[in-house]
Amino acid sequence: MNEEILSFIWRFQYFEAGNLQTDEGSKLSISRTGYINTNAGPDFSEVRVQIDGVEWIGCAEIHVKSSDWFQHKHETDQAYESVVLHVVWENDKPVFRKDGTLIPTLSLKGLVKLSILERYNHLLNDNDEIPCSSGFVQVNDLQKFAMLDRVLLERLDKKATQVMSLLQANKQDWEETAYQWLSQHFGFKLNDPAFLRLSQIVPLKIMQKHRNNLTQIEALLFGSAGLIPEVSGLEISDQSSPENLYVQELRREFQFLSSKYRLKISMNMHEWKFLRLRPAGFPTIRLAQLAVLISKSNGIFSSLTSGNHIGELHNLLNLKQSEYWTNHFQFGKLSKSKVPAMGRDAANLLIINAAVPLMVAYSRHRQQPEMLDKAIRWLSEIPSENNKITRQWELLGMHVKTAADSQSLIEWYNHYCSEKHCLECTVGAALIRSA
Repeated sequence: MNEEILSFIWRFQYFEAGNLQTDEGSKLSISRTGYINTNAGPDFSEVRVQIDGVEWIGCAEIHVKSSDWFQHKHETDQAYESVVLHVVWENDKPVFRKDGTLIPTLSLKGLVKLSILERYNHLLNDNDEIPCSSGFVQVNDLQKFAMLDRVLLERLDKKATQVMSLLQANKQDWEETAYQWLSQHFGFKLNDPAFLRLSQIVPLKIMQKHRNNLTQIEALLFGSAGLIPEVSGLEISDQSSPENLYVQELRREFQFLSSKYRLKISMNMHEWKFLRLRPAGFPTIRLAQLAVLISKSNGIFSSLTSGNHIGELHNLLNLKQSEYWTNHFQFGKLSKSKVPAMGRDAANLLIINAAVPLMVAYSRHRQQPEMLDKAIRWLSEIPSENNKITRQWELLGMHVKTAADSQSLIEWYNHYCSEKHCLECTVGAALIRSA
């Protein structure tokens, strides 16, 4: 037994509600169970009950044992003076207000059908990745699609909140925020922290001064990333080869530019992850592609958010790195075949994880709902992601067609299934209360 299932039982009145009495013997009827309080204070607000014919309006507090009131130090909190009903599983200790009056208590033990608890425990103890897998087909599609819509908005809101935090750190500068947010996602998860740190070391304002010189942008990025090697350390023996001349030029440009802009912080090689990555996804290749994007964009934020058609973003993210990085995947290491430009799948991931959250955050910040509509429309125009999570949902009959679908199902799985928050899920709740 826990407070989560008790709150669920109270909220939907899944107990024998006829001829109710408080533990003190007073006649009890419930007009409204109230609204879940997500802030500090009692669990439910705006509760309306009648006790011995007298109407009480206030709050309800949920506990497994009534003595938990004192374990949680509610007796010292003025907010709990508004509690008109203490709902517990087991009443092991009376609770009084500060003025000495007894807080009425309702014990649910003996009033709840065991089938509700059995179905709840079945979900909690299920070892499947998606706990409701065995009963998923029993729930109607309307409830499933309602959950899909809900979790998509929850996921977008979470990412928008991250953007807003970055915006606040950047003193409301949307361009710098867009640059850092986009750069971070050039790490494609494994190198996200390193890319974000790099973008904070080398501000966009400095980069934009060198938009017309791709080599200087590369020098700033690779130099600050701590990735430019000494020429003597390269595997290529000919010190005058074009490959080594490129490295020498990068080092020379970085020394000049870092001195000019007083860039005193550089990263270390160990901050970058190369293991278990395909060469085309190495951070060196992604940095070279990021340099191209910076050089071809007047403004990162406007480039990512102002287009009317998703094709404009695909054109923006059609990034072919400079010549050196078409036949090298690391400094001094020739590739056996041409290193490809950024592919459509990678561009789609950048749109999903970088451009769309930026638009949602801007929509929320400026109260422009049309920007949110456009973000969701773009997600609906991108093919779905294919990963372990989406494949599990496919097995349950959830056909994943667009990125809006896959983003919804990823959030559904991560927040509800893996965390066993079944009571907060429309499908889980439907299975628990089913006849």
